[in-house]
Amino acid sequence: MNKKQKGFSLIELLIVVAIILIIAAIAIPNLLRARIAANEASAVGSIRSVVTAEVTYSSTWGTGFSTNLTKLGGANPCTASAATACLIDQVLAGGSKSGYTIAAPGGAIVAGITQTFAASAVPITLGQTGQRSFCSDESGVVRFDPTGVTVAATDVVCQGLTALQ
Repeated sequence: MNKKQKGFSLIELLIVVAIILIIAAIAIPNLLRARIAANEASAVGSIRSVVTAEVTYSSTWGTGFSTNLTKLGGANPCTASAATACLIDQVLAGGSKSGYTIAAPGGAIVAGITQTFAASAVPITLGQTGQRSFCSDESGVVRFDPTGVTVAATDVVCQGLTALQ
């Protein structure tokens, strides 16, 4: 064997690969948790945006709250009306953002006025895009379900969940 040969032995390469695999095994779960946390923060922000848009819609158009997200959004460029209020962006008005399905159905209509609404954000894939579901209603309090499965279709269901601190 020639002493002047340069390079790494098979054992040295295997040790380096093993070290890389150990680091990856530690880092990947942390990255997944960070992505879930970012998606959940985005969902809470989306719920807050919808609540603000609902209050603005109600005070602007005089018909109470909107009956869906589409009425709060609009095309680009947008001309504000009761059908497309231009209060939220197109992505949020589309009902899906950052791994969450967003909805905001209006409640009962009394004398032509929508009295309530419930905005909700539910993970598209539980455990991968988010762990918790979120909701809010005309009170403005953001609430959550730690199991991630509750879809708060009404303000009464939302009010039964735990308030976000």
